[in-house]
Amino acid sequence: MFQPNMFETHHHLLDMSHKSSENELGKVRDDDLETKSGTETMDAPSGDDQDPNQRPKKKRYHRHTQRQIQEMEAFFKECPHPDDKQRKELSRELGLEPLQVKFWFQNKRTQMKAQHERHENSILKAENEKLRAENNRYKEALSNATCPNCGGPAALGEMSFDEQHLRIENARLREESGFVGEMFGSSSDLLRSVSVPTEADKPIIVELAVAAMEELVRMAQAGDPLWIPGDNSSSEMINEDEYLRSFPRGIGPKPLGMKSEASRESAVVIMNHTHLVEILMDVKQWSTVFCGIVSRAMTLDILSTGVAGNYNGALQVMTSEFQVPSPLVPTRENYFVRYCKQHADGTWAVVDVSLDNLRPSPIPTSRRRPSGCLIQELPNGYSKVIWVEHVEVDDRAVHNIYRPLVNSGLAFGAKRWVATLDRQCERLASSMASNIPAENLCVITSPEGRKSMLKLAERMVMSFCVGVGASTAHAWTTLSATGSDDVRVMTRKSMDDPGRPPGIVLSAATSFWLPVPPKRLFDFLRDENSRSEWDILSNGGLVQEMAHIANGRDPGNCVSLLRVNSANSSQSNMLILQESCTDSTGSYVIYAPVDIVAMNVVLSGGDPDYVALLPSGFAILPDGPTNFNAGGGILEVGSGGSLLTVAFQILVDSVPTAKLSLGSVATVNNLIKCTVERIRAAVITCENA
Repeated sequence: MFQPNMFETHHHLLDMSHKSSENELGKVRDDDLETKSGTETMDAPSGDDQDPNQRPKKKRYHRHTQRQIQEMEAFFKECPHPDDKQRKELSRELGLEPLQVKFWFQNKRTQMKAQHERHENSILKAENEKLRAENNRYKEALSNATCPNCGGPAALGEMSFDEQHLRIENARLREESGFVGEMFGSSSDLLRSVSVPTEADKPIIVELAVAAMEELVRMAQAGDPLWIPGDNSSSEMINEDEYLRSFPRGIGPKPLGMKSEASRESAVVIMNHTHLVEILMDVKQWSTVFCGIVSRAMTLDILSTGVAGNYNGALQVMTSEFQVPSPLVPTRENYFVRYCKQHADGTWAVVDVSLDNLRPSPIPTSRRRPSGCLIQELPNGYSKVIWVEHVEVDDRAVHNIYRPLVNSGLAFGAKRWVATLDRQCERLASSMASNIPAENLCVITSPEGRKSMLKLAERMVMSFCVGVGASTAHAWTTLSATGSDDVRVMTRKSMDDPGRPPGIVLSAATSFWLPVPPKRLFDFLRDENSRSEWDILSNGGLVQEMAHIANGRDPGNCVSLLRVNSANSSQSNMLILQESCTDSTGSYVIYAPVDIVAMNVVLSGGDPDYVALLPSGFAILPDGPTNFNAGGGILEVGSGGSLLTVAFQILVDSVPTAKLSLGSVATVNNLIKCTVERIRAAVITCENA
């Protein structure tokens, strides 16, 4: 019988000045190494006995036989630093003095060092030539960059890619190249068809980025006729004919079988522009903040880190997968360049544009036309963000129940990006808040405890979101459906990860439709008082909230610590960490059993990275286009229904080398199906009441 587990569980290019040492060392001949012999050396006279007109006689050297050289060469390959005993044995076998053997090995080592340094010098010279040519290409590409509309020179504003700057950048990149290579090598199984751009590609990438920036700014600021009202009052759609007239020199015509998807959204968020730019240009922060949308991402190459100590002019080649939190919606993989620029009016812009034409690969199923955002600084730490998402996709593999949502553009569109950003900005502001009023005993007022608990919850949410979608990294297996819902499972071995319990972890997920508005479903699932209606692992016990942290204006955005007072005495001290979060485009309720001792450390401000977590939970999306009231609340959601994804992660064996049993699969299958039926019964009954 399944038992609940408490754990979910560069190098710098230097102008090497060693010509003198190279010339000196180069005197050593390659075919035979001469050694000074004490018995055969005639010393020059010294002091008063020396004839000033007589040149001192040269020292005499011993020339070894071919056999002696061959024997010592062979020994050198095995042991270049023989000790006294080995030198004596060699000298006896070869008929040489031990001192002669010693000198031969010294000279041989010197010769090898000289050869190595000559080789390195030639490599460094070639690298310097390569970098010089590369810098010239950058300068030429930037000086020749053209406006995508008029064909004239593009305005580069304050971006100054001078040769010295690029030389410094290239030197830094060479220093980091070892790390980048290691990272890419270890992650090559994560993203398909990824490739570091070639040297010939880089000038093309620069020009593409400059043109994309021009297009993004115009797209973000344009009105009618480029943008027209969408199917509902909260969105805008692009006029494709007008777009093609306005931007005829894009990344090429739309590929066969793809459809266009473009949207624009704006919002004022509680974050200063500098921090926003940093998040967008740091792949780790970007992936964390948008973990519900970005399932995986990697920076393949950094062409520039910017100038003047900030990201102005930063260029990086990236690859990523964008997702909807369900295994029924294929992810969208993109290979693109991201370019950041500060404009004359103080506005910052970050733009992406696909580079698929630069790599030999199958026809992509999605590509990004210029997409990104404009960020305008506002007083009091706020920023105005205008977001444009413009992609071309082949989404014929999307499951039928998700098709209306995806076709509406809401699943991957600008509204979802902006809503997520707004909610995450509120969450960050909450984590930095001080002087929290203690309205009741369960509010965590300690700044250290709040920060530590929020960090732990952030890791939990990210782990759930990364593992719930249809990423190509996931080997989902569909179990035979016993009803209308397919349960998909996958396993992984957890080893040497302090944030997960060791062993075999089984993940299971299913997605289905419910005739219940998303907000009602979200409120039901997040409420500890109704948890016993669906949570089998709580065994019908009373669930109490011990602590919580509010994460924004909506009361549904919070982190909670729950205690399950189960009838089963062995589970009486079971704790659950839960984060619920909601915005106008979707909601999550994510939780994980946690160890009570570990949570005491966290609430005291301790490091949360060593708390083992295996998150489970729910992702709730509307089943189609959405209308909102002025306050952002949902009035009507498609047909009034919700798309619910239920996902569990269970530690089925604490030994990572163990085999997965069919019984474990059956147990998890029954667990998820029973949970689904309980949720159905509870919410539909409530809806009909």
